[in-house]
Amino acid sequence: MISNQILWLFLLAIPIACVAWTVTHEEVFREPREYCAKRCRNGKTLAERKFFYLFTCEYCFSHYVTVAFLFLTNYKLLLNDWRGYIIAGFSLVWIANIYMCLFGLIRQDIKKEKTEIEVMEKNTDKLNKV
Repeated sequence: MISNQILWLFLLAIPIACVAWTVTHEEVFREPREYCAKRCRNGKTLAERKFFYLFTCEYCFSHYVTVAFLFLTNYKLLLNDWRGYIIAGFSLVWIANIYMCLFGLIRQDIKKEKTEIEVMEKNTDKLNKV
């Protein structure tokens, strides 16, 4: 039973991380994210600023995505009552954010390598012209 719950924990965190990352980082949601960032900076009330901030921060947004996934899957961790939802929720957020952190590092490394390759290609082209 517990091994099944742990498996679910690590697997369910994948789509949570995917949704949270996509909304808060990817180009497909750039315009709504920019709108939210503007409302976050220029909102008249604290509640308005904090509400719109949720859509710009992958950590914050992952909490709400997790709640949606808990509702959809009825997943509980360790305990079969409401406490199992609380434990599952925070555990899923934590694992999903580890996934997003790793994904961010991998993307950063890939971008660095692409930039280094472009610089080497430009230097090679300059040497070939001489």
